[in-house]
Amino acid sequence: MKKFCPAISLAALALALTACGNDVSVKAPDDESAVAETGDVSNDEITNTDEIAVSAADLEGNPFLAEWDTPFGVPPFSEIDVEHYMPATKAGILDLRAEIAAIVDNPEPATFENTIVALDISGNQLGKVANTFGNITGTDTTDALRDLQTKIYPMLTRETNAIQFNAALFERVKSVYAQKDTLVLDEQDARLLELTHRGFVRGGADLSQEKKDRVAAINEEISSLTTAFGQNLLKATTGFKLEITDAADLGGLSESFKTAIKVDGEDKWVVGLNRSPYETFMTQSTNRELREKLFNGYRLRASEGENDNGPVAIKIAQLRAERAQLMGYESHAHYQLETRMAKTPEAAVEFLLRVWRPGLSRAREELADIQALINADGGDFTAEGHDWWHYAERVRQNRFAFDDAALAPYFELNAVRQGAFDMATKLFGVTFDAIETPLWNPVVTSYDVKDENGDHLGVFMMDMYARDSKRGGAWMSSYRNTSDINGNRIRPIITNNMNLIPPPEGEPTLMRFDEVETLFHEFGHGLHGLMTQIRYENFSGVDGPRDYTEFPAQILEHWASEKEMLAEYATHFETGEVIPDELIGKMRNASTFNQGFKTTEFIAASLLDLAWHSLTPEEAAAITDARAFEAQVLEEYGILPEIEPRYRSQYFAHIFAGGYSAGYYAYLWSEILDADGFEAFKEADDIFDPELAGKLKTWVYEAGGLREADELYRNFRGKDPEIAPLLKVRGLDSVSG
Repeated sequence: MKKFCPAISLAALALALTACGNDVSVKAPDDESAVAETGDVSNDEITNTDEIAVSAADLEGNPFLAEWDTPFGVPPFSEIDVEHYMPATKAGILDLRAEIAAIVDNPEPATFENTIVALDISGNQLGKVANTFGNITGTDTTDALRDLQTKIYPMLTRETNAIQFNAALFERVKSVYAQKDTLVLDEQDARLLELTHRGFVRGGADLSQEKKDRVAAINEEISSLTTAFGQNLLKATTGFKLEITDAADLGGLSESFKTAIKVDGEDKWVVGLNRSPYETFMTQSTNRELREKLFNGYRLRASEGENDNGPVAIKIAQLRAERAQLMGYESHAHYQLETRMAKTPEAAVEFLLRVWRPGLSRAREELADIQALINADGGDFTAEGHDWWHYAERVRQNRFAFDDAALAPYFELNAVRQGAFDMATKLFGVTFDAIETPLWNPVVTSYDVKDENGDHLGVFMMDMYARDSKRGGAWMSSYRNTSDINGNRIRPIITNNMNLIPPPEGEPTLMRFDEVETLFHEFGHGLHGLMTQIRYENFSGVDGPRDYTEFPAQILEHWASEKEMLAEYATHFETGEVIPDELIGKMRNASTFNQGFKTTEFIAASLLDLAWHSLTPEEAAAITDARAFEAQVLEEYGILPEIEPRYRSQYFAHIFAGGYSAGYYAYLWSEILDADGFEAFKEADDIFDPELAGKLKTWVYEAGGLREADELYRNFRGKDPEIAPLLKVRGLDSVSG
């Protein structure tokens, strides 16, 4: 089945239990057929089991049932209203059921084409609706859409459960799989067969009926809980505002930031909890009291009242632990990591601690420097968490004569975006031409992406600005995924999303360098989705284990800071002057500064994730307080009390409302790959080395999940990765742990 919502095979969906619309995808079918092809929509009523019923009147004028004649088939956003989603979802479910029934009831013996391929291309209509719904609820949600999420996602989970546990369907899959050594299959065919069978087995298709029923119930309950978690977090995040009414309290803030947070027509400035304004305020503000208020607002989000996610997180962890035991695994983490590069949670923890120890040692040194500066200022207090950002920046300025704000004029959004496009052209031959398409929000920009031969690769859309209707963070997603079967070539519609502070009207969008790196990162995910040459949606695009799929994104961050690249895109927004060598030198000298803090806060969250998901059902059942549990975990690892984990449990959407449960460590694991991989370009003394770029293109960006991740990496690099480049990049290579 193809991917619907933003990448997990349908067979694994019941276990992935991802709330659609987050930064992972659920796969379902995707050719542009209409419901009418499998049922007469003119009938007064289309009915089926599980209360899935939709009338012809309900479907009249529904844009999801029409063929979209928009440029490249982009959804006609202005024609889609809230009331269209539910009937279109029901019609899509009925369409999918008919396709599955056609496979199961086929009187012919099961073959690769009539079973495996037929399954991969099924669910087109449902994917069309669910992809759109999942993306819109992530970028422009409303109360009505949030209410729909609580209804639609359990329906989708029930449907995937029904397919996952369809005994007759699995018998046909097993029949084809048993013939795999005698079938004439090319590499992509063989991989599709392997992954389809694996997905059913890992999804519980071989369980007893009693266990299947319980797993199905767990899947549905987790679907509802993950949706609730995300909704609670969004409401808690948008519900907190730090309001400043006295200009005297704006000390330290740059003029551009003050302008960005000022309320139009009022003598009031407002800072919310999106990461970009949060970090900017915490770094610049000299008002310690206000920093503490914002700090507590951020770290205590969704931890009390009606939006308290603590009980939700506990229940999700308990259900995942129970499901893993039913599946025959020690814990959810053991289940999840079985097919990933780390293989076991023990190996993931061991890896994290190899970086944690020197990171923690460096963080202690950084804390001492911060306290020394506080003392030198005559401050009569001990450094706390809300002091770190501000004083670390001051230490950096003193040590490197470098102010991050001096960089911003050289990183204007349009120039940075064009720099990323130019990098992709030099490396892979792909080009980006601005086009006019329907948009879900006026700030979105669209591009026609072509390969080196000028052939269409896909549509790329960028949504860069924060708003209250949009979830926080940065992510890549898709409105349509890739397939190329029986002459029906479908290319993707890919999106990148960030949460930059919108500038005043007419003013440029100036970026911090970490935001520049984030843009290059998400662009890497985008290229992974756009450049895929895999025919089957089951493993096309950003497919692969979590500890590998971050690699194609993270490696592109290295180009952002290379002098050769900076000379092309880092120009002063007013004068056009290329960023001076002196400023580049200072930026590089300061690049490993505060890495103890950054390493520690990230690994703390990763260890917390693995702790939640390594619980047995008995251990999970004993947890009654999420904060107490995480405090115990972090204390055991010796985290400094002055450093908050990057995510606390109540707002850890990656693991409780996204697709990274037992997988947040993947970002750092992938950093082994990206640091080692970029080292090859440095060794070649050419960051655009054609031979290396060709291998990177073939074995990473175009290959999807064609082979196991370690093999794909070796085909690009010629060897297994080493950890030394990662420690060097973080400046921890000389630190004892």
